[in-house]
Amino acid sequence: MLTLYHSPRSRSSRIVRLLDELGVLDQVDIRIVGIRRNDGSGGADPANPHPDGKVPLLVHDDVEIWESSAIVLYLTDLFPDAGLGRSVGHPERGAYLSWLAWYCGVVEPVIVFTAAGLSHPILDATFRGVPEVAARLSAQLSKTPYLLGDAFSAADLLLVSPYVWFPQSAPDVPVIRDWIERCQARPSADRIEEFDAANAPA
Repeated sequence: MLTLYHSPRSRSSRIVRLLDELGVLDQVDIRIVGIRRNDGSGGADPANPHPDGKVPLLVHDDVEIWESSAIVLYLTDLFPDAGLGRSVGHPERGAYLSWLAWYCGVVEPVIVFTAAGLSHPILDATFRGVPEVAARLSAQLSKTPYLLGDAFSAADLLLVSPYVWFPQSAPDVPVIRDWIERCQARPSADRIEEFDAANAPA
C-alpha cells in the first residue's frame, strides 16, 4: 500500500503531480497534514510522521521514504511503464540520477540562499549560484526540449517545480522560459492546482 503525506501548495504538490503523471493517483492514500509555513503560519501536525514534520513523506508497505528527489526516484522505479524515469541499465539512467541529485544538492539551496539574500564565498564555492544554475539548464535545453531529450520526464517535473512556485526566481533565458511553459502546458499542472484548491484548509 502507498500512502503520501501531503500539504496543499507545498513541495509535496509536485509528488501529487508525479502520481497523476504516472497514472496511479487513484492507487495512493493521500493524507492531508499541516506544516509550518515560511510566513509563520501552520505548525507541527501530530498526524504527520515525517521526522522533521515536513512534506512530502511516502510510505510504501511500512517503509518511509522522505525527500522529494528520493521519492521521485522511488516512484519512477516502482512504476517504470509510464516512462517518466530511467531504469537501471538504461543509457540515460546516469543523467536521470544526476538531474535528481543536482536539484536537491544545488538548485534548491541556491534558490533559497538567493531569496534570503545570503552570499558568501563558501556558499558560492560549494553550491555555485543562479548564473551557474541557469547556464547548466540552458546548455541542455539548447540541445533538447526536455532535460532527457525529446520527452517530458520526472526530472523535468522536479526541476521545474521551484520556478512554478516562485516565478520571479526563473532565469530570464528564452530556452528556460520556453521549457517552463512546455512543462506547465501539460494537463497535470491544472489538475494538481485543482486538487490542492479542493484540499486546502478553509
